[in-house]
Amino acid sequence: MSEQWNNFFVMVGGGAAGLAGLIFVAMSINHVIIIQNTTHKNRAINMLTGFTAIFMASSLALIGNQSPKMLGFEWLILWLIATIIFIRGYVIAIRSGMSSIGLKVTRLAGGTICYLTEVISAIFLILGYSSGLYIAAVAIIILFAFLISGAWLLMIGIYEDRGK
Repeated sequence: MSEQWNNFFVMVGGGAAGLAGLIFVAMSINHVIIIQNTTHKNRAINMLTGFTAIFMASSLALIGNQSPKMLGFEWLILWLIATIIFIRGYVIAIRSGMSSIGLKVTRLAGGTICYLTEVISAIFLILGYSSGLYIAAVAIIILFAFLISGAWLLMIGIYEDRGK
């Protein structure tokens, strides 16, 4: 991979690790409410999975002397797993009916599109198209916003439950 991508992946990976840590702290402070509510529990899992996947994708991109094709294979596995976890968690949360905050089909579709775009970027790299890096970068930035808004919805849901 080109050296020109290093700063991007260092910044994104560091940001994802920091935000995952903040989510973990928020979860530990509110663990009783999260454990008792299927929606909150699955949203928390999805936020941690998303930020962890971004961190891992960034880490894999920074491995030295690695071909874009190999990075594509690594990302393909990573993003397929993250996609499955996201969809599964969201569907479970919707079916539970415990909290309706942010459980819209549009959010499910938006998140799924972000994750599947990462899968497509990996396939592009495997096929030898460097445009896969640009596709991944845009998808990661959008996924970041999506995950941050999901973390906000988690906090709103927790405070709503705390008020009951």
